[in-house]
Amino acid sequence: MSTPYPFTAIVGQDDLRLALLLNAVSPAVGGVLVRGEKGTAKSTAVRALSALLPEVDVIAGCRFSCAPASPDPACPDGPHETGPGTPRPARMVELPVGASEDRLVGALDIERALAEGVKAFEPGLLADAHRGILYVDEVNLLHDHLVDLLLDAAAMGASYVEREGVSVRHAARFLLVGTMNPEEGELRPQLLDRFGLTVEVAASREPDQRVEVVRRRLAYDDDPAGFAARWAGEEAAVRARIVAARALLPSVRLGDGALRQIAATCAAFEVDGMRADIVMARTATALAAWAGRTDVLAEDVRQAALLALPHRRRRNPFDAPGLDEDKLDETLEEFSGDDEPDPGPDGGGPGGGGGQPAPDAGPQGGDAAARPETGEDGEPRASGSAERSPAHAGEPFRTKVLSVPGIGEGAAGRRSRARTEHGRTTGARRPQGKLSKLHLAATVQAAAPHQRARGRSGPGLVVRRDDLRQATREGREGNLVLFVVDASGSMAARQRMSAVKGAVLSLLLDAYQRRDKVGLVTFRGSAAEVALPPTSSVDAAAARLESLPTGGRTPLAAGLLKAHDVLRVERLRDAARRPLVVVVTDGRATGGPEPVALAGRAARLFAAGDVASVVVDCESGPVRLGLAGRLAGELGGTAVTLDELRADSIAGLVKDVQRRAA
Repeated sequence: MSTPYPFTAIVGQDDLRLALLLNAVSPAVGGVLVRGEKGTAKSTAVRALSALLPEVDVIAGCRFSCAPASPDPACPDGPHETGPGTPRPARMVELPVGASEDRLVGALDIERALAEGVKAFEPGLLADAHRGILYVDEVNLLHDHLVDLLLDAAAMGASYVEREGVSVRHAARFLLVGTMNPEEGELRPQLLDRFGLTVEVAASREPDQRVEVVRRRLAYDDDPAGFAARWAGEEAAVRARIVAARALLPSVRLGDGALRQIAATCAAFEVDGMRADIVMARTATALAAWAGRTDVLAEDVRQAALLALPHRRRRNPFDAPGLDEDKLDETLEEFSGDDEPDPGPDGGGPGGGGGQPAPDAGPQGGDAAARPETGEDGEPRASGSAERSPAHAGEPFRTKVLSVPGIGEGAAGRRSRARTEHGRTTGARRPQGKLSKLHLAATVQAAAPHQRARGRSGPGLVVRRDDLRQATREGREGNLVLFVVDASGSMAARQRMSAVKGAVLSLLLDAYQRRDKVGLVTFRGSAAEVALPPTSSVDAAAARLESLPTGGRTPLAAGLLKAHDVLRVERLRDAARRPLVVVVTDGRATGGPEPVALAGRAARLFAAGDVASVVVDCESGPVRLGLAGRLAGELGGTAVTLDELRADSIAGLVKDVQRRAA
């Protein structure tokens, strides 16, 4: 086994280390989610923490790590008698992003359950992590149903496995740690709320600190054992402090004054529900125990707020997590209690929140200068390099559901129909490989005709492997929603572009909720560009959209060809994910010879490839040419106006993207 990097040798990252240590002192805090850019020691810190946890006593031979002093009465390996146990190090179990449900919660042998009436259970990762650490790297890329199972087990302290009426339960109490890079996509707000604490990490901008990081890492890589030995004293001291804090924790007093500050802080920052109050109370108590005190002070409440509240204040996926520390201090001062024996300082420890800088704006491009023109609708247009500064997006709204026709087999999501592992049962088939979802009625029906030939004499059903039937299920998949946005001069009217950006932002919000990948292609001047390659980070697309300038001619064909090329490359990477192309334009095409005919030929490539598409018609003014509708016909898709895109609009009845009949 390789020697882990010492926890105490990590340079900086004070908030990250504190959040992990508080969970080691009190697992009831609820785990920690570590958000940050790549290369910031997220995984290193989590793996290093496992070496600091005290050993646990377990019952020999129990696959579920039951404590000898208080064994789980429902343990599948039980019943156990109380008595001396066997000490072993606390485990750190890693959950791979591509893990199956059976690998996470365990699996029942359905064939033996039906034929022999026994519960043959193979434990999963939740059982392995009991009384240790469960670590999920890139938790934002984990399938939603696995995240739900994981967080339910963490909240209840137990895992339940149900298969066609056969049930197994076992204890599953662990320190849950997830890491993620926000650039690769966000967690849903309701899942963020289930993590007790959240920490934002970033690489230091101090040259001296960066030098020390490199120096220590090189020393560790040259001699891991020797490097760890040099930090053994510090590691032992922290381990002893964790043990002492755990022992002190039951004696810590959370007074009414501290409770009022916690409640007032959660109310002031308008967090939803009561989970934040409970997490803050547990965190403040753990902070006091970590400091060796038996009373919770205002400084503990302040630090608890910085760790427990930033991720709970997000109202949509484009809000950066953070906390106004001036407002926090004012609230704590207003509700300062009189029951503190020794009021602490007014804060100033490392903060766990703070907003993040907006992502870099996408490339803006440019072309030759030209004088502004006036369009047929009387609105100013520009050609060449004449461009306007980016217009702000209008207020987002709830959009109609746009879905891809047919039944796919892509990644789990909430947009289009698909054959999935979860959903409503639609039929049965012979299993291909290991059976995961039994179709009980079909299995009994397959076995029934053979009972006499198999010599059945008792009440039990004689079931053989060939009788088993796998349930086929239909659910929803996530799609690749590729936005192709016209940023030319004909779209440059300030009010119109604001409405267009608001519509695209609304569609991005819908894509976030439906777990889609998104991409953004823009066209203006003389060319098109990929402003954002397909990604799960919808907020990155929103940032690119906000900074999008307008001006120049309308190279519609170039935009469509660039989008077609993006789909071709993405199909090689993820063939199962079906695309939905959303073209946002007024349908006009200018620049070059025969621009309208060229755009029509480019559009027919999508129709020939059977790609689902919709055109959001942005044409306005007294004179309307209907070019967007004509473009939708060439694409084999549907055109909707900005007004018809709204879910509460009675003008449009768009529910699915309809492909043109052959």
